[in-house]
Amino acid sequence: MKRSAVNTQPPSQTKRPLSVLQRATNKQVSVRLKNEIEYKGKMSNVDPYMNVILVDAEESENGAKIANYGKVVIRGNNVLYVKIEDRL
Repeated sequence: MKRSAVNTQPPSQTKRPLSVLQRATNKQVSVRLKNEIEYKGKMSNVDPYMNVILVDAEESENGAKIANYGKVVIRGNNVLYVKIEDRL
């Protein structure tokens, strides 16, 4: 019986979500929360629970800018997704 491989990349090139986020430290990101609020800023840190710290952050809702913050700490269980700006 032949098995079909789901992951066709060699193990050394497998991308794990947390590793991708950790490599994006000090890069511009957008963090979308479950309540539809979005933060954009430079990600200064991320941990295994996907808690994120952004500096020079901008808060927006439905595309409208709400506020600017020097530093924002976002709890990981509120995160819907993180988009690394220079990748897309």
